[in-house]
Amino acid sequence: MMLSVLKIAITALGRNKGRSALTMLGIIIGVASVIAMVSLGQGAQKQVKEQIASMGTNLLIVQAGSQRSGGMRGGAGTSTTLTVEDVQAIVREVPAVAAASPNVSASTPLVAGNLNWSARAEGVDISYPQIRARGVASGQFFTEADVRSAARVAVIGQTAATQLFGGADPVGQTMRVRNLPFRVVGVLEAKGQSQWGQDQDDTLVLPYTTVMKKLLATNYIPSAYVSAVSAEATVEAEAQITALLAARHGIRPGQENDFSVRNLTNVAETAAETSRVMTMLLGGIAAVSLLVGGIGIMNIMLVSVTERTREIGIRMAVGARAKHVQVQFLMESLLLGLAGGLIGILLGVGIAYGLARTFAWPQLISPVAVFGSALFSMLIGVFFGYYPARKAAALDPIDALRFE
Repeated sequence: MMLSVLKIAITALGRNKGRSALTMLGIIIGVASVIAMVSLGQGAQKQVKEQIASMGTNLLIVQAGSQRSGGMRGGAGTSTTLTVEDVQAIVREVPAVAAASPNVSASTPLVAGNLNWSARAEGVDISYPQIRARGVASGQFFTEADVRSAARVAVIGQTAATQLFGGADPVGQTMRVRNLPFRVVGVLEAKGQSQWGQDQDDTLVLPYTTVMKKLLATNYIPSAYVSAVSAEATVEAEAQITALLAARHGIRPGQENDFSVRNLTNVAETAAETSRVMTMLLGGIAAVSLLVGGIGIMNIMLVSVTERTREIGIRMAVGARAKHVQVQFLMESLLLGLAGGLIGILLGVGIAYGLARTFAWPQLISPVAVFGSALFSMLIGVFFGYYPARKAAALDPIDALRFE
C-alpha cells in the first residue's frame, strides 16, 4: 500500500514541478544555512584550540610586574624582581607544576657567511620543548651542560634557517649573534604564524644563561614559561605560584604584586566557549529558515487541497477512506521536506568548502548537523503537512464532487 501511495505522491508532485521546487526552496536554504554556519563555527573552534595548543602544554606565563620610577610607571615586564631562583623555586615547591623555564628575549642581528638577518633571540632552559610543545626537526636541543656553562650554541627556527643558510643544512655550522660566534645544534619544527600574525619560525633559541651573561648582561628575567601537570591543574598552579612568589618577594596582604600569572588554558577555554555560543547562535538563526520553509509547505499543500478537491471526492467515492487521503498528502509533504533537505545538505557542504577555500578558514563538516538537518527537514514536512492532510481527509465526498 505504501508503495502505491508513494507513486501517487511522486506523480502528484511531478505535475507541478515549478511549484514543488519553489516549495522546497525554503527547506533548501534553511538546511544549507544550518550546515554551512555550524561547519564554519566548529572550524573556528578547532582553529582557536589548535592555536592555543601550539603555544604550549597547559601553559602559564609568569611575568615581572610594572616598575615605578620617579613617579612614572613602566609596563609589565619592566620590574627587576623576577629571578632565575624564583623559577627554580616554582619547579621545586609547586606540586601542580610539571616544568618551568626562564624566558629572556631580545631582537638581535644574525650573520652567516655573506647573509644576514634579524630575529628574536629567546633564552630558555632545556624544558622549553616540553613546555611549548615544540620539537626539533633536525639536530638536537642544547643540553643542561650548555645551560650551566652559558655555551654559545643555538637552535634556530625554519625561517631564520632559510634566510641565513638557504637550502643548506645549518646544523653544525657557525653564525654570529651580535658579533659572537654561535654553533647551530638544531632546527626547530615549523609552526607557522600565531593567531596574532607573528611568524613563530623567525626565532633563535639559546640557553637563558648565555643570553643573560653574554648578550644582555643582566641578572633578572622579564618572564617565565610554566607547564602545569594537567589542563585541570592550571588554576591550582596559578594560585600556588602566586602565593609562592608573593612570599618570596615579601608582598604583604593588600599590597600590589610585582608580578603577574597568566593562565592560557583559561584563555583557550573562554575562546572555545565563545566560538561555541556563536556557532549555536548562527545555527539557530539559520534554523529559522527551516521553519519558514515548513510554513511554505503548509501553504502550498493547502492550495493543493483546494485545487484537488474534486479528485479527493472521486477517490472517496470509489472506496478510498479518509486515512488513505491523509496518508497521501502527508507523503507528499514528507517528500517535499526530504528532497529539500537532501539538496540543502549538498548545497550547505559545498558552501562550507567554498568559503573555507576562498578565505583560508578551517571547515569541519558536522555529521550531527548533516543528519539532524535531514531529519528535521522530514519532520518539518510531516508537521506542516499534517493540517492540510487532515483538511483533505475531512472533506465530504458529496461536497467535494460538487466542487467546481
